[in-house]
Order: sequence, then C-alpha cells, then structure tokens
Amino acid sequence: MRAWAVAAAFGGVPSTVHALWTGGDVLRSTRAAAAVSGGTGVIRGALAHLGVSACWVVVLAAVDRRWPLDARRGAVAGAVIAVVDLEVVGRRFFPAVRALHRGAQWADHLAFGALVGAALRSTVDGGGGVHPPPVGRRPRRVLPFPRCRAWR
Repeated sequence: MRAWAVAAAFGGVPSTVHALWTGGDVLRSTRAAAAVSGGTGVIRGALAHLGVSACWVVVLAAVDRRWPLDARRGAVAGAVIAVVDLEVVGRRFFPAVRALHRGAQWADHLAFGALVGAALRSTVDGGGGVHPPPVGRRPRRVLPFPRCRAWR
C-alpha cells in the first residue's frame, strides 16, 4: 500500500514540472487517463490513474519477490512499463495519450518505477527477509497442524 501511495502521488511530478515550465495544462495527462477508462474529466482520470498504478504496483511487487527491486532497478521496470503503457497501448489506441509530451510521460514512468522500487526495498532487511512495518503488535505465529512428535 505504501509503495502504491508514494508512487501514485509522486510519479507524475516530472510531467507536472514540465507542464509548469512550458506553460502547458497540468491536468492534461489526468484527462488522458480518463480517456483510457472510456470517459472524460479530471476525477475519472484520477481514478483511472490510481487503478492503473495499483495494477502496476502489484506486478512490480510480484517481480520484487523473484528479483529484488531498488530505485535503480525500479526505474528500469518503469521503462518497461512505459513501453507497454505509452508505446504499445496508449499511442496506438488512445489519441489523448498520443497527444501528451512523450519525454515527460517517460520521465513519469521512470519516476514511478524508481519510487515503487525504493518503497519495496524499505520493507526488506539486509538479509533479504521481508519485515512488516512496525505497527502495533506482531501477530502470533499460527501453525497449520497441532504440535506433536509425529509431525516434526
């Protein structure tokens, strides 16, 4: 959840900075995300963005189990996501995505991947073991079978 929240909130900073720098529309990419979900508007675009981000975080978390991610590897994964999102799907099927500034969108995807990788890395200890965030009491370990000598 933390990786999703951080990446969804800050992954769009590069295109926002680009829009502010060039005098463009800051919400243009959000409206383009709405077009991907079959609608229009900023709210629908934000919801589509959050949903797509959640799906990609799930994919990256699964990748992280096999090949541990950090910010650098996450950025590489973000580049792969950019190829799928922008080049294969977005630019071919959605004119609103095609109209976005390509470099700024790629930068968003690289930032997204790096943020997810960094957030996932922060939940792994030095030995590669995953540890839960320090919230409340740690639950007791539940054994699948009763303890007895025959099962040891």
